[in-house]
Amino acid sequence: MPKPKTWLRLVSVLLIVAALVYAGWHFTRPQPPEVELATIERGTVESTVVNTRAGTIKACRRAKLAPAAGGQIVKLWVKEGDRVKAGQPLLELWNRDLTAQRDLAARQLTTSEERRREACIMADTAKREAERTEKLAAKGFVSPQSAENARAEARARQANCDAVTADVKRAQAQINVTAAGLERTTLNAPFAGIVALVTGEVGEYATPSPPGIPTPPAVDLIDDSCLYVSAPMDEVDAPRIKPGLPARITLDAMPGVTFSGKVRRVAPYVTEVEKQARTVDVEADFDTPPKQVLLVGYSADVEVVIERRDDVPRVPTQAIQQDGTVLVLGADDRLEARKLQTGLANWAFTEIVSGLTAGDRVLLSFDQENVKAGVKVKPNTQKGIKAAP
Repeated sequence: MPKPKTWLRLVSVLLIVAALVYAGWHFTRPQPPEVELATIERGTVESTVVNTRAGTIKACRRAKLAPAAGGQIVKLWVKEGDRVKAGQPLLELWNRDLTAQRDLAARQLTTSEERRREACIMADTAKREAERTEKLAAKGFVSPQSAENARAEARARQANCDAVTADVKRAQAQINVTAAGLERTTLNAPFAGIVALVTGEVGEYATPSPPGIPTPPAVDLIDDSCLYVSAPMDEVDAPRIKPGLPARITLDAMPGVTFSGKVRRVAPYVTEVEKQARTVDVEADFDTPPKQVLLVGYSADVEVVIERRDDVPRVPTQAIQQDGTVLVLGADDRLEARKLQTGLANWAFTEIVSGLTAGDRVLLSFDQENVKAGVKVKPNTQKGIKAAP
């Protein structure tokens, strides 16, 4: 029989070996994968539509102006960046010949008016003389032939007055013609705005655009007091978009800033940029004029809210698998698969009709191959988020 001390040594050795084996197994065993979870809460879910390509900030009024007639620029009253009022002259073409014609027509008008005054005075005098002669002829003091001659003279004088009056009208029409020609050599602002572009310098020749041949405008004028966004939407989504629907507008130039707006117009036709990319242009107004300075041409995105539901249970859309199930953290930190019945959905959140309740925690990421139903996991408390803000 072994001695008691030998037994004690043997038991101690076995305990030490068992402790080492357990420690080795404990520290080398596979650890539960760390996962990111979201807690289900109530909130707002919207059904939205977004543009397929970048939209553009546009002005309600923008005119690319050119003189109605061609000619040499002699005066350029504005430069790029200037603000102008409606009717303010922008540039003027060489027009000395038209100015001379206008002055000549004005002098001809003056002469015609003087001739008319003289002829009409003589016609009035001849009329009175004919009336007196007729009275004398009736009393027998003059012959009837003298009365007839007086009447003929009065009619001739009146005809001359009428002819000279017609000359006055012709001279006035000639002034109007030359004034219209002069007006074609001056380019005026049709509305108040800011000058975006000036093409040409004093001494250069400006021409209007011939039909079918686009040429650069002499002045590009923008009314930046009224802005809107035009964005292309997929043709599949177009039937759901109606004027008056609320929209959210974001700009690449102002990250983190969202402007509220409303759909103002849905184009009545489909734009075919490419055969496989057919879109419908949707225009959205800002609810209130932005305090920030927005430049025409900024790229913008429009998210149209088709339908909205408040205070409903919702789940992050990324947590839903392709088969419509989610992985829920169950007892003993093991994942369980649940089938969902959903309602409204967008890229961020999906409404829960049944399958989850407030407080459930669902898996957000599926990038780990070993994470599936029945697997024990370790929640990542630092990255864990809530489904509602």
